[in-house]
Amino acid sequence: MGEDVETLKRRTPLLDYLRQHNWTGHPASRSEFVGLCPLHEESQPSFYVNTRKNVFYCHGCGQGGDLIRFVQLWRGLSFRQSLACLDPEIAPEADFSALLEQAAALYRQQLDNYPEARSYLSKRGLQDPTLIRELDIGYAPGGILRRHLTAQGYSFDVLRRLGLINAHGADALYQRIVFPLHRDERVVNLYGRSIGSAFAHRFLPGGKGGLYAWEKVRNCSEVILVEGLFDYAAVRQAGFSNATCSLGTHLNDTQLRQLCEGDRTVYVTFDIDQNQSGQQAADQLVHRLVVHGISARRVLLPEGHDPNSFFVQGGNAHQFQSLVEAAQP
Repeated sequence: MGEDVETLKRRTPLLDYLRQHNWTGHPASRSEFVGLCPLHEESQPSFYVNTRKNVFYCHGCGQGGDLIRFVQLWRGLSFRQSLACLDPEIAPEADFSALLEQAAALYRQQLDNYPEARSYLSKRGLQDPTLIRELDIGYAPGGILRRHLTAQGYSFDVLRRLGLINAHGADALYQRIVFPLHRDERVVNLYGRSIGSAFAHRFLPGGKGGLYAWEKVRNCSEVILVEGLFDYAAVRQAGFSNATCSLGTHLNDTQLRQLCEGDRTVYVTFDIDQNQSGQQAADQLVHRLVVHGISARRVLLPEGHDPNSFFVQGGNAHQFQSLVEAAQP
């Protein structure tokens, strides 16, 4: 997609596009033109186009960006719709987020059709149908994704590049419970949790984004941070709405920055395992947060447990709350 978009912007310079749509600009410097802003009413020219960088900026309304961003603002379109407006040939493959959402929607539809998938959720203690729907949990049975998405106009090549299918056209997340990962209400990745021992758990290629469900807790003064998505689901199901998930013990820069926004206490609730890796990761993260001025504490679960197994094996919300209250700096 990235190469197609860049090719499109090179083929259609922003200044040429504006002039084709009756915008009048006058030279302001060797590489800049200025004129009235097409995005709002004004009497003094404040809309600048930089022909060297192929971008615009309006000092009146504060909007700026490239050709595609201009079309989005001017016509009130989405990113994908803007691409379709500029070049219909690349539009079906343009927005990977929309493609991931289509895949996630198909997997959501499959969940109730496969008893082995619902049985696995039950075994992991996840039984609340409202929460399952809220988290958009689905199931990838295999054998249906490629046919479904190519019927929507997506090519084999783009499905392959995104990692949804392998070189043979088979579903990459075959026989896995699927969690969509969101950022700014857009799907940025899919995580597949194998329901058996034959396949590894996996993300699709690309970043995992920020903290899971961060928008729900970003204003909380106390945040419970867990390691895995089934840990998150178990804690949420027990009634703790101030939970989020790091999708592993190693936080990326975006996730660390999110935790360091504002004044809060973070309760790091990683796995208590025999090789001490969870405890060591929790210690390191607490130290990093403290360095950034954030109050952070380690929640010590019983040995051998993660939050999911704690609840599956009989732990309750009152006991978990007691562990949170006893958390150590």
